[in-house]
Amino acid sequence: MSRKAKSPILLPKGVEVKITGQVLTVKGPKGTLTQELRPGIVVDVQEQQLTVSLAPTHSGEKNFLGLFWALIANMVKGVNEPFIKELEMIGVGYRAAVQGNLIDLQLGYSHPVKLPIPQGVAVKVEKNVNIQLSGVDKRVVGQFAAEIRAKRPPEPYKGKGIRYKDEYVRRKAGKAGGKK
Repeated sequence: MSRKAKSPILLPKGVEVKITGQVLTVKGPKGTLTQELRPGIVVDVQEQQLTVSLAPTHSGEKNFLGLFWALIANMVKGVNEPFIKELEMIGVGYRAAVQGNLIDLQLGYSHPVKLPIPQGVAVKVEKNVNIQLSGVDKRVVGQFAAEIRAKRPPEPYKGKGIRYKDEYVRRKAGKAGGKK
């Protein structure tokens, strides 16, 4: 059983939680998120806190207790303050631009890479090489950041590519030319 799920989730002011059947809806100042719960996961709302527990008849579902606790905690946090992922592009000629509902990436290929921006994600590009993604749903923001990074992951010899702001790329030495 999850140790995290034993602690309650505190609700900040302005965040409302509504449960209808097996669907949990969290509404806050930044947006609204919904999550369908598995049978056996019980969410109890008391004043300004949520408790996630397991129904006594579903003891085999304890694997999912920690997962749903974390999903609900991320929903509560996201509707109060958005999640932010920052990416930086390193390489000569690498640049990004937002064009309507698309992000246009110049990554050294013979063609530009254009990705549709998912619903609920705000994209901001600074200095043509720093990309900031923000949104209320942690999964959507993280997945879109991973999709952008996958278009040109950082390579270990020169460090060129797209990386997360706080990511460390371990560098390799390369050829040891001139030795016999």
